[in-house]
Amino acid sequence: MKNVLVTGGAGYIGSHTVLALVDYGYNPIIVDNFSNASPKVIDRLEKLANRPIKCYSIDCCDKKALEQVFVENEIFGVIHFAGYKAVGESVQKPLMYYQNNLISLLNVVEVMHEHNCLNLIFSSSATVYGAPKSVPIYEDFPLHVTNPYGRTKLMIEEILTDYVKANPEFKVALLRYFNPIGAHESGLIGEDPNGIPNNLMPYITQVCIGKLDHVRVFGNDYPTKDGTGVRDYVHVMDLAVGHSLTLKKMENCSENLLIYNLGTGKGSSVLDVIHEMEKAVGHSIKYEIVARRAGDIAECYANCDKAYQELGFKAKYNLFDMCKSSWNFQQKNPNGIK
Repeated sequence: MKNVLVTGGAGYIGSHTVLALVDYGYNPIIVDNFSNASPKVIDRLEKLANRPIKCYSIDCCDKKALEQVFVENEIFGVIHFAGYKAVGESVQKPLMYYQNNLISLLNVVEVMHEHNCLNLIFSSSATVYGAPKSVPIYEDFPLHVTNPYGRTKLMIEEILTDYVKANPEFKVALLRYFNPIGAHESGLIGEDPNGIPNNLMPYITQVCIGKLDHVRVFGNDYPTKDGTGVRDYVHVMDLAVGHSLTLKKMENCSENLLIYNLGTGKGSSVLDVIHEMEKAVGHSIKYEIVARRAGDIAECYANCDKAYQELGFKAKYNLFDMCKSSWNFQQKNPNGIK
């Protein structure tokens, strides 16, 4: 089995991807500093995978520690999730975001280069498209960002694009996620934010379980079917499979820069999500319409034809499935994975 280093592998998307990699015949090795994840996730991953999973508790900003991972293991490829990811926090603490997200990426690439590891999948985001002029969004749309978090994603995409031009033997895949939600069917792993959630789904599930009073819906006067913002919500396990399919593609292709949207290709409104969650939990959910948030856009959803044609990627879970699995995780972990 080929060793695949998963930075941030104990986090939300990383942990689900670790399981998908096992299913696809890879041997995942995790690097995580546990700043936004619990070490208990590793135990749960080993239970679900029914095998040991090697994990290093280190920070990718510590290049010497990262080098040791490559000394001790022959790494075929890296999936780089590690990084700060809260838009609001990035506006308040831009230097922290630039320092952490850029230095960790540069360290990863430098160490890969030194150890002749030639395959890198980067966890990018639909935020690099900014406010698109039309939907659905294709991979060749103009790129534009409106906050430091998004700018780190775009800057890293540009760094990696420059790098593969200078190093044609190196392969990079930029995976632009839309809105990952949901959880593994076991309920053992899922989205487990620290403090009050920034993202819609964990906020809703915490309202459902009584930790928060109501959902705030930011604006109902957008030019959408019900006035609330529309996004492309994709099940985290579909996203995890997308990484494994990308790695398989990289093993057998001559291109050294691959770019894919990973989503469902369908937009759902905030009220759609709330109403589907009501079906999943079996009761109504209290919500309040409040003012729009600065910087929010009306609609953002993907065209995923390229990922389907080149990877065979197609999201199989619908919005109800995503809500049901999120609720299952919340019920089994009312206080998170502690």
